[in-house]
Amino acid sequence: MPAPIAAGYPRIGIVGGGQLARMMHQASVALGIGVRVLATEAGESAAQVVHDVAIGRHDDIDALLAFSEGLEVVTFDHEHVPPQYLEQLQARGVAVRPGPHALVCAQDKAVMRQRLTGIGIPCPEWAIVSTLEQGREFGERVGWPFVLKTSRGGYDGKGVWTVASEDELERILDHLVLPPHAVWLAEERVVFHQELAAQVARSPHGQVAAYPVVRTVQTDGICTEVIAPAPGLDPDRAVEAQRLAIEIATALDCTGMLAVELFDTGNALLVNELAMRPHNSGHWTIDGAHTSQFENHLRAILDLPLGSPRALAPWTVMVNVLGGPADEIYSAFRHCMARDPGLRIHMYGKDVRVGRKLGHVTVTSDDLDDALRRARHAAAYLAGSIEE
Repeated sequence: MPAPIAAGYPRIGIVGGGQLARMMHQASVALGIGVRVLATEAGESAAQVVHDVAIGRHDDIDALLAFSEGLEVVTFDHEHVPPQYLEQLQARGVAVRPGPHALVCAQDKAVMRQRLTGIGIPCPEWAIVSTLEQGREFGERVGWPFVLKTSRGGYDGKGVWTVASEDELERILDHLVLPPHAVWLAEERVVFHQELAAQVARSPHGQVAAYPVVRTVQTDGICTEVIAPAPGLDPDRAVEAQRLAIEIATALDCTGMLAVELFDTGNALLVNELAMRPHNSGHWTIDGAHTSQFENHLRAILDLPLGSPRALAPWTVMVNVLGGPADEIYSAFRHCMARDPGLRIHMYGKDVRVGRKLGHVTVTSDDLDDALRRARHAAAYLAGSIEE
């Protein structure tokens, strides 16, 4: 039996039991919304805290159909549900937000590039390649090295290679197996000044809320640090980034949160990736904005009025806690809380594994250098990289 909720309040379903679902659940409590999570096992991050948990796989249509019974809306912790299964949910009268036609752009990078290019959104030069000759022609056209990606299945730097020569390209094409339904996507290697992220929430009737544009720092393909707002970003360039995000959300009919990752070349903005859900670049909003990305995602998918995305302080810094030398972090967690009571530490209930996202630290401040120093120190201490 599902956990009871107050009469008249909706129940939503979140496919995936990771930390994003955990933080969506946290936001749902104040709204009175019931949450059901489809997790693959009971120990997953969200399954530890949500009362109503179904155990099953996102690529099992029977599990998805059973999970969706009695739900107002289904949304996502990740983008890996086959679109044809989501269409079956819609055929049964379940609202799926974002819908499969939009979500496929976050699932398949080649589809994303085709759609964005078709509506005039600036992107890196790209091509779908299936042979060595096509790859060589692309390299000769845009220059070596270039970036080669699997169109499906890659995340946090996985499924991405920088190809410096024809020999490297041949080794990849000959020895690596593409995920099902994926193609090889070649993209020019962009020389950029900084990486940015523009996030918007969009509701079914078209209301949009745009968050301040942030600077993201990537380490080995993983987002390790976010600064809100992006320091030194020209106000006109920030508005351009927000405009691009709104245009993409509207054109693709994306409902909920949309994160648009951008390269700032100094002369132009180029769209790198899309995420149609709450995103790591927006975790700062829990403590640094009037309405968090998680609350606005829930508001948007339920077509409630959106909350203000305005920042609460001049600067907010978010640093991810990645698994490091320490085999447990609870004692370090207590130390950091005592050393700096102004920190906001969010842990995801995960066992330590090197490189795994275990939590994040947020600091709000009038002084950017102060916020960076404190957040970086705490994240490093939690990971066991430093001892004092």
